[in-house]
Amino acid sequence: MIRDLYNVHTVGPVPGPTPLTPDEERRARATLFTELGNAVADRGWTRFPAYSPEERRRLVAVGRMLSEHWGVPVTVEAEDACAMRLSLAGHALSA
Repeated sequence: MIRDLYNVHTVGPVPGPTPLTPDEERRARATLFTELGNAVADRGWTRFPAYSPEERRRLVAVGRMLSEHWGVPVTVEAEDACAMRLSLAGHALSA
């Protein structure tokens, strides 16, 4: 059954993601540090979704934190438009 919608329009601006407070950002990075760090330590690499520039920046910061913590470079690369890959040397994406 097809229904025609008349006088339908969007109301106000489309809501987007709200920025995290500094405390929420710190907790998010700490959680990612633990979870992604364990995955990278187990396999040498891990993949994590990142749909917005803020999420990508957060993952790059977590990669830097892991590098500083371990004393080993952790590479953070975009796999595609929706995912980032964190890896140790020897597990990076091939060109």
